[in-house]
Amino acid sequence: MAVKIKLKRLGKIRAPHYRIVIADSRTRRDGRAIEEIGKYQPTYNPSIIEVDADRVAYWLGVGAQPTEPVLAILKKTGDWQKFKGEPAPAPLLVAAPKAVRPSFDALGGDDEGKGEAITQKKKAEKKDEAAAESASTEA
Repeated sequence: MAVKIKLKRLGKIRAPHYRIVIADSRTRRDGRAIEEIGKYQPTYNPSIIEVDADRVAYWLGVGAQPTEPVLAILKKTGDWQKFKGEPAPAPLLVAAPKAVRPSFDALGGDDEGKGEAITQKKKAEKKDEAAAESASTEA
């Protein structure tokens, strides 16, 4: 039985994410897997790559063959170089944590309402003028 390290596709139609799995080479792309050893989410910026390095080293040691996309991922994480005994690549980019927006209370906001709108509605002005003219003509 030939064992492959390949990607298993999950997610919606235009929002894919993948699991890195160990599977028999004869199974379907999304078929039954022997073991899940990582995940890959390409739609995030930068993309999220998580791999269990110990399990990858074990499976490569017993003869599992990575597919081309998985080989590219393993080269980025440095697991392939570690297996081959080559120098490690530069570290991956890690997304910076998002800055937390200050809350209304932290900005010193007060809850006092002004009670009125700053500008008045145009219709109300016309009605008031019409009522004032009719009142002045009647008087």
